Amino acid sequence: MSKPFFSVIVPAHNSEFYIMNCISSILKQTFKDYELIIVCDKCEDNTESLARVVADKLIVTEYGMDGLARNAGIDAAEGEWILFLDDDDWWIHEYVLEELHNAAVKVGPFVDMLCFDFIWKGPPEGQPAYFVNEPDAVNIAVWSKAFRRDMIGNTRFPAVRMTSDVGFMREICRKQPRCYATHKLMYYYNFMRKGSQTEIYEREHREAGQ
Repeated sequence: MSKPFFSVIVPAHNSEFYIMNCISSILKQTFKDYELIIVCDKCEDNTESLARVVADKLIVTEYGMDGLARNAGIDAAEGEWILFLDDDDWWIHEYVLEELHNAAVKVGPFVDMLCFDFIWKGPPEGQPAYFVNEPDAVNIAVWSKAFRRDMIGNTRFPAVRMTSDVGFMREICRKQPRCYATHKLMYYYNFMRKGSQTEIYEREHREAGQ
């Protein structure tokens, strides 16, 4: 059996009210040569039962750290390219994977990382902002990129509660990956939604400082 072109990794934590938006944006993709890997990390609600219906691979962990959950997804991934999608975010268009596939075919083996643009919505005003992902100024967000699996190799996310992207991207950038920017608006980042690990972490730190 041939390997999928993409592996889509979704780390999930108590997201029963949000994850279906994320999953729906994946299932409606026009390009179908992908595997969906959902890692239910320390879930105490109905997230796992929802994920079990649609995931090609379902992994259950008790890390309580999205980076380690992503690592579990990487270890299980078989696709040529790997993408990360957070459980409360979504892809804006149904042709995201098709666009990335076409870009990967266009650049061939000479590129290790495909970058795309995204919308960020969060506090204080809650208004969306449009971000351009430039190859020569790569941001730390792993969900705004597709990574060639061979380039990732044995690089993994660090065991930290927050901002595991920083350590992962630092190691990736040390490999001097060859990047290509599609400049397509593809991702909606639902930053600091109530109940997310980021929101809980920030709230705990504010309360601890009082």
